[in-house]
Amino acid sequence: MSKTKLLAGTLVGAAVLGIVFVAFLVAETPSHPALTGKVTSQAEGSMEGVIVGAKKVGSTMTTWVVSDAQGQYSFPRDRMEPGKYTVSIRAAGYELPVTSVDLPAQPAHLDLQLNKVTSASKLAMQLSNGELLMSLPGTQEDKAALGNCVNCHTLQKVLFSRYNAEEMVPVVLRMAMHTNNSSPMHPWSRPSAGAPRAPTARQIAAAKYFSTINLSSADTFAFPLKTLPRPKGKATQVIYTTYDLPRPDAAPHDAAVDAQGNIWYSDFTSQFIGKLDPKTGKVVEYPVPLNRLGTVAQGGLQIAFDREGRVYFGNMSQMQIVRLDPRTEKMETFKAPMPEAGFGDGHLTMIDASFQHLDGKIWINVADGTDEAGGTWHVDLATNTWTHVTYPPGSPSARAYDVIADSKNNMYGMSFTNDKLWMTDGKTLKTVWYDMPAKDAGCRRGHIDSQDRTWCGGFNGNDMVVFDPKTQKIKEWDAPTPWTRPYDAEFDDKTYAWGAGMDNDFALRLNSQTGEFTEYLLPHETNVRHVEVQKSGALSSLWLGDQHGATLIHVEPLAP
Repeated sequence: MSKTKLLAGTLVGAAVLGIVFVAFLVAETPSHPALTGKVTSQAEGSMEGVIVGAKKVGSTMTTWVVSDAQGQYSFPRDRMEPGKYTVSIRAAGYELPVTSVDLPAQPAHLDLQLNKVTSASKLAMQLSNGELLMSLPGTQEDKAALGNCVNCHTLQKVLFSRYNAEEMVPVVLRMAMHTNNSSPMHPWSRPSAGAPRAPTARQIAAAKYFSTINLSSADTFAFPLKTLPRPKGKATQVIYTTYDLPRPDAAPHDAAVDAQGNIWYSDFTSQFIGKLDPKTGKVVEYPVPLNRLGTVAQGGLQIAFDREGRVYFGNMSQMQIVRLDPRTEKMETFKAPMPEAGFGDGHLTMIDASFQHLDGKIWINVADGTDEAGGTWHVDLATNTWTHVTYPPGSPSARAYDVIADSKNNMYGMSFTNDKLWMTDGKTLKTVWYDMPAKDAGCRRGHIDSQDRTWCGGFNGNDMVVFDPKTQKIKEWDAPTPWTRPYDAEFDDKTYAWGAGMDNDFALRLNSQTGEFTEYLLPHETNVRHVEVQKSGALSSLWLGDQHGATLIHVEPLAP
């Protein structure tokens, strides 16, 4: 175990100028808003469901509201101080000329006239991955081959490429050699990648399909582009705040709220843990020391807390647990206790230290990797003792994607390629398996609620799922829109469960009592891998990391 004392001078800080607001109260539109207006176009007249953003010059925070059924939008005064703001919109098929407004201390008015987008290439650049998948010809299997592309970038990179089928084969081979936390700015390679191998039949088929949907044989797409309806009704009653992060290559994977209301995030592609103060917009980043040097992928996945408020980071291919005490800024690293030769493609992803205070143990998961390294581990950090969870011969597969602890510090495991949920007893390490509903291939990530129920995202089943250990029954709710692919789910311990996915740019709010979904279209393309529910206030709200956009996003509903 190595220990590093972080000095204040080593911190990467960014003080955000401008807007100061309280982000922990449910917003209510005041009687005297700061900025109002109407959104119209020649094609539609008044436009409902247009997302309107205002960003003060010099600030890294943007406030977003949504136009109502009459096309009216309104920014509340408590989110806007006087100054010059740039104004932007999200509405597929439309664009706004460059627009700014000088906002005085008194209420101001600005109408927005949108222009219809006339070129298919411009429209394609506006669409979510989900809309593109809905537009594409081909079978479900064909489109599923594109699912891994969105790990690292949007589907526009595929569609706007000009490789023919033969030229596409080495591209597909090269993509398969990258780690799942690669990006165009950080194209990490798998340790076992080695030299390019002969393509498989599946890779050749994928390359051929990709060449039929890109621009290899024409300058326009051979299929019509489909757009989803804009938000309506309750989905327009929301305020978003987006926070730009200090580094252009920041890739926030998880965002988590601590007891003081700070937002901590993990960087998926670089060696940083970050902290945002949403009241001031200040961002501080803590550099994480490397465990494996050379070309081994950097970055991490889960960010989590223990009862003492210490921050945990799963440092993926670096194969170490990182723990930071915010009070002392002391950082510790705990390394996997096996030779590096035994790692394979293993990467330490998930950590749950929520109930470490009960028995001194945390749960972690190592994805992929060898039989020696991969799977679930029960770790005592005080002694740096790692116990590998094993299973009797003939047991179902228990290679987890996510591991989460209940109130007794038992572990629930799940995988989106495994039609089981399973529970491993924290004392005996014995495991019990539970069958998922027939149509589900399993859950991807999840959270335990105050009743010890497991909520999770049914990624391939396009649904949200809850498992109640008391009744041993699983209930699921289908997401309203195809290709939402909920990645994660969390309950607010009152009424609502929240979810989000990688494709449709929707934050989902499920009324667990009525089954009603509200789909909040996010302000811009967002690759969501984790949801974090802020449970304070009259209505719960949602924090998301935008892995592709170097931003954090706060979603605050204005109506139940």
